[in-house]
Amino acid sequence: MSRLQRAGWAAASIAVGIAMIGIWQFIAWHKLVSPVFLPGPDQTWAALVDGFENGMLGEQTLETVERMIYGWVLASLLGTGLGALIGSSRRARELIAPTLEFIRPLPSSAMIPVGIAFFGLTKSMVVGVVAFGSIWPMLLATIHGFSAVEPRLIEVGRVLKLSRLQMAFKIAFPNAMPDIFAAMRLGLITALILSVVGEILAFQGGLGSHILEASRAYRSPDLFAGVIVLGMIGLTSNLVLSFLEARFLRWRRP
Repeated sequence: MSRLQRAGWAAASIAVGIAMIGIWQFIAWHKLVSPVFLPGPDQTWAALVDGFENGMLGEQTLETVERMIYGWVLASLLGTGLGALIGSSRRARELIAPTLEFIRPLPSSAMIPVGIAFFGLTKSMVVGVVAFGSIWPMLLATIHGFSAVEPRLIEVGRVLKLSRLQMAFKIAFPNAMPDIFAAMRLGLITALILSVVGEILAFQGGLGSHILEASRAYRSPDLFAGVIVLGMIGLTSNLVLSFLEARFLRWRRP
């Protein structure tokens, strides 16, 4: 895609966003939905600015991002490490696959009571739940990437007399990198969602508590301001990972 085409698509995306904000403002002005439940973009923007000026919204955002990053990093390290060990061995995959398929469908939010039993109503509990819910994309992607190595590449490694560890780092891991990066992007969004859910259910501050308190007090501008911040966090994290993926996977470019 040429630069002109990319610029055109970017302009079109911005135009769609502006149109949606305009429709939102039109609905708010004409009170097609009660202002108690749907404030206008102007009121939401005012609540957003006020929240960051008094420092409260900024502190809550940092708390949520901190839990998201800690849980995601823990899940990424464990997921890729365990996935590499399992994916490198056919016997390990056959033995562990049934257990993984049993645990994987468990809703992460259902593990919150278990986390509370072990860690109490603490930040560690939320981070643990985030890690549990975010680990599966990385784990399964790494297993798939390591187990789907082209047989000819394995033959080349044997001809070069590479050790098992060298085969893993020089052949299997680069082969799994595209799957791992895609899973890391999915896992990061999952981590953000679970951070908010954990904050709401465990009353641990952050944007989750901000949104819950705003909804209970019918402060819809504050509620929508929190939702917008969450959207910005998700957008920013996705852009950062996309940039890193493009840098680390330059060899995939045609």
